[in-house]
Amino acid sequence: MKNRSNADARGGELNTIIGKGTQIKGNLKVQNSIRIDGSVHGDVHSTDTVIVGKDGEVRGQVRGKHVLLAGKVQGNVMASDQVYLETKAVIQGDIRAARLVVDEGALFDGKCNMSEEKSPVQQKDQE
Repeated sequence: MKNRSNADARGGELNTIIGKGTQIKGNLKVQNSIRIDGSVHGDVHSTDTVIVGKDGEVRGQVRGKHVLLAGKVQGNVMASDQVYLETKAVIQGDIRAARLVVDEGALFDGKCNMSEEKSPVQQKDQE
């Protein structure tokens, strides 16, 4: 992954790494940041950054503050801040993020929503 994207987006401590060749079946919920270079068949939720390396693959929902994709994701991606799709990234699913960056060559098959969702309480206050 490019140093530019890692330096700009990753603020939390990287304390979980799924190495190349590792296969996990089940949901992951981690504090701080996670990097996936192996395969995860399940949802991945992080309190900070989710990085899917060029050899990484996720079949499930990906959620974090920042999501940096260089590998493959089959499922929806949600980021409270930014989703970054690098050149070789492949995503089949919808994206919800405040900001979206897509490098030339990335493949994205889905819908993107960048509007802020209002909670039912906020909607009642504004009526």
